[in-house]
Amino acid sequence: MAEQKVMNRWLVVIGGILIQLCLGAIYAWSAFTTKLKEEPYNFETDRTQWPFSLGLVSFAIVMALVAGKWQKKSGPRVVAFTGGIVLGIGYLLAGFMGTNFWGVLVCIGLLGGAGIGLAYVCPIAALAKWFPDKKGLIMGLAVAGFGFGALIWVKLTQGFKFGTFDLSPGWTGLFGAGWDVSAVFKLYGILFAALVSIGSLVMINPPEGWLPAGWTPPAKGKGSEGGVNMIPSQISKTYQFWVLFINFTFGAGAGLMVIGIIALFGKSALVKAGIDSSEAVVMTGTAMGLFYALLNGLGRIIWGAMSDYLGRKKSIVLMNLFQGVMMIIFYFIGGNEWGLYIGAAIIGFNFGGNFALFPAATADLFGNKNVGENYPWLFMAYGVGGIVGPMLGGYMGKQETWMWAFVPAGIACIIAGVLAMSLKPIQTNQ
Repeated sequence: MAEQKVMNRWLVVIGGILIQLCLGAIYAWSAFTTKLKEEPYNFETDRTQWPFSLGLVSFAIVMALVAGKWQKKSGPRVVAFTGGIVLGIGYLLAGFMGTNFWGVLVCIGLLGGAGIGLAYVCPIAALAKWFPDKKGLIMGLAVAGFGFGALIWVKLTQGFKFGTFDLSPGWTGLFGAGWDVSAVFKLYGILFAALVSIGSLVMINPPEGWLPAGWTPPAKGKGSEGGVNMIPSQISKTYQFWVLFINFTFGAGAGLMVIGIIALFGKSALVKAGIDSSEAVVMTGTAMGLFYALLNGLGRIIWGAMSDYLGRKKSIVLMNLFQGVMMIIFYFIGGNEWGLYIGAAIIGFNFGGNFALFPAATADLFGNKNVGENYPWLFMAYGVGGIVGPMLGGYMGKQETWMWAFVPAGIACIIAGVLAMSLKPIQTNQ
């Protein structure tokens, strides 16, 4: 019986990864920004970022206000399934909106973001209960699909060409085959609804009181998940919550800014360096679709596993300091092909770490029992970062003053990393 439970908990990991692969479509938005600036869409540069930013905000708000409580009451399966259907409908309807900016904004941003917000927390909440013994690693695995998803959905539009290495010779993606943005939206909507529905089938919680064989919870009174089980109204009164919130806001905002503008910034910088425009488009697609996306997924796993050994505090400090320095450097090396690739890889790697470290830190500091309710409130920081980061990048990009996007974002990450040095466990007398 104990062996069956171990097998079941790994099935939840697989289902969670499948769900997250689809939810990660929001990170593939850069695949559409250049097309949306062209005929027949003619969206202005800053407007190409609006659906992305609204999607991030809708994602965070729905997750905090709806998904956390609903999955606790009804279980993660029904909430994840509903999220997949809403996400799929959003993209499908956007496909029928044609060149209507407001229609695309509402369908992709509002509906698509809401679907992601419903489904995203379900694997995290379930796996925190199934894997209290490996929180960092498992949180990383659970959300790795979110990062890897961008690679799949970007490359489906452009072909699986990575620099000179072509995995799909003769096929240049859906766009190259004559598909327009609207047609791709329709296809993705159908795929997202179907795949998330399949993954939701194994989104179940373990029996009440279940523990992994051979694992003993930490003793109470140590400021760990063994000592506290706080609820959202309690965690919001702690300085630990706000330190995490600020770190998540700045870290997420920097990474999201790069996701939103890498195609535009990279093309601009490369062309100024003398590279042909068509080659620059392929390079920026590779930077996002391979280097950023792949390292984003790996960063979730590696930072999560590292934090199980280094501790969550040290990992958060190191991640944000590293990210801050890299954001500043990236502005200066983005006009070189390999500078663009390496910068995208490192920024993606650090950005991915946010999504393993912060749910695990939430469980560590405030308890495993209510992580499905608590983490969505911390995740509101992602929504704040999703407004500030991409909007800053879009505005500065419109002015062609890219430095004033990258340098402030880098400084903010460094400040966050320094602030995280003050994190301490919550003391309890229970």
